[in-house]
Amino acid sequence: MSRVGLIFRPVPRTGVIYVMTEAAALGFAYGNPEWANLGQGAPETGALPGSIPRMRSIELDDHTHEYAPVAGLWELREAVADLYNQRYRRGMPSRYSAENVAIAAGGRVSLTRVATSLGAVHLGHLLPDYTAYEELLEVFRAFVPLPLLLHEEDGFRLDPARLRETIIGVGLGAILLSNPSNPTGHLIAGDELATWVGCAREFGCALIVDEFYSHYVYGRGEGATVSTAAFVEDVNDDPVVIVDGLTKNWRYPGLRLSWTVGPREVIDRVASAGSFLDGGPPHALQRAVLPLLDPAQASAEAVAIQRAFAAKRELMLGRLAAMGIGVPCPPEGAFYCFADVSGLPGSLSTGMGFFRAALGERVICVPGEFFDVDPGKRRSHIPSRLRAFVRLSFGPSFAEVEAGLDRLAALVDRHRRGAT
Repeated sequence: MSRVGLIFRPVPRTGVIYVMTEAAALGFAYGNPEWANLGQGAPETGALPGSIPRMRSIELDDHTHEYAPVAGLWELREAVADLYNQRYRRGMPSRYSAENVAIAAGGRVSLTRVATSLGAVHLGHLLPDYTAYEELLEVFRAFVPLPLLLHEEDGFRLDPARLRETIIGVGLGAILLSNPSNPTGHLIAGDELATWVGCAREFGCALIVDEFYSHYVYGRGEGATVSTAAFVEDVNDDPVVIVDGLTKNWRYPGLRLSWTVGPREVIDRVASAGSFLDGGPPHALQRAVLPLLDPAQASAEAVAIQRAFAAKRELMLGRLAAMGIGVPCPPEGAFYCFADVSGLPGSLSTGMGFFRAALGERVICVPGEFFDVDPGKRRSHIPSRLRAFVRLSFGPSFAEVEAGLDRLAALVDRHRRGAT
């Protein structure tokens, strides 16, 4: 190791970063038509039938060359608050204002700001969940991350009664989760989501909810979206913090714009954290995206997303079933199938083995064990219970998803014929 290497600690390549690095070593490059990226954590970004017109240019002037406020432009903060009020808080006496919103340069930045603002609490996180949470939970030492196991036989769902017992028994001060879930697609909604918010309110346990897939909701009526905001009683008192942005729900991952919605006191702390962590999001981008937050525009985009992605969801579920690959929890949201490959022959029966074989067919997927979030590697001596799973994305275009499934079907068929 070089002298410089002794000064800086190694940062592991985990989750999707590991997967993409391995694929790149075999020739993958973004835009390469020879590959099907079913490991993709982003949606297709082009026009969809019925979608709102895509942004093609960003205007710059002397004013936008200046720094924007760390908490974001006031106009954009107001637009975000208004969207939540119109969608989820009509007729409620307590409504969000610009003071309940902070803008940041992407989802990870928003979550990092929130994590920096947390005190010395026990922070519950679900298993499985988003791979990037692992580093987030490991870096910050003020809180203690505690895993909450979700079970396949329960549809990767945490029963509300068990939630209450866990908050009381472990003394949780906060819970971090994605809803809809990445990777399982499980959705907490309706009375169940109301119970989660009620528990947070009753026990003073902060709910930090990553809602980046809230436009990707299936079977709940056209254009329906789900947010924890609908069950908050007092926006400045209930301990509910929501993170969302343009990455998934508006299909602009390259813009790296997100927001945090929560009590005014929390937003003040989040903005203070941003002043030294990142300095705030780009000025010109914030001005450019204001029309996207118009409620009518946002609803039209949600409808277009659901129509296009529901078709890809049905395609993937049907093709996986024909291959003998189970999906114990068919996705109610997001754009992933968390697939069980244990019934496949030979090396295909583990997530890592399936991933390696799929790379040989120029198809990318993500081994399930990466979603067994383990900050500090405190459970590294225990084999992952998710080692027989892979996450397959229907984020790419219909044609790319179909091509990837064709190659996987041929791969499985060859292995079956070889096994006999």
